[in-house]
Amino acid sequence: MEFVIGTHNPNKIKEFGRILRPLGISVCSASLPEVEETGETFAENAFLKASSACRETGKPAVADDSGLAVDALNGAPGIFSARYAGEGATSVERNAKLLCAMQDVPAGRRAAKFVCAICCVFPNGDTVTAQAECAGSIAFAPRGGGGFGYDPLFLVGGGKTFAELTGEEKDKISHRGRALRAFAEKIKRYGGVLSC
Repeated sequence: MEFVIGTHNPNKIKEFGRILRPLGISVCSASLPEVEETGETFAENAFLKASSACRETGKPAVADDSGLAVDALNGAPGIFSARYAGEGATSVERNAKLLCAMQDVPAGRRAAKFVCAICCVFPNGDTVTAQAECAGSIAFAPRGGGGFGYDPLFLVGGGKTFAELTGEEKDKISHRGRALRAFAEKIKRYGGVLSC
């Protein structure tokens, strides 16, 4: 099976491919217009992106919406994770803003989770969805050179940040890895051979 991926983020395209390939699913990208993320949940935004990609290409399309929810910040940045430091801000700027917001939060109160919602929209209107989380905490400073986004600040079991893990190590425990594996199982039940 092959799906159009509804994202402009090359890191996400790589992760999708790396996680889904061993499950017999391949991905391809397409030149797609930006989608305004007006949903109130990760799942709603994933649907908006997948349905737009499906409309534009006429092919089955899968998209995700994901973000970081920090307990001490009442779930922020949440669905606004990519725009937390303003439109066009870099990952370094978003991480700096998060650290500033967390500067007075002690070690025992820095719990957070990454959330990922996956949605696939087919040309006939069918949808397949999955959602998963990964619990962790926020580090006091960025660590590691891998990953992207908030990965240098997100601590998981073993005391490493996502950015200190290899791609394969991250995929085993990450919110996106878990959501994509759950999605792959649902797609297998949905059935059919699809092509880009």
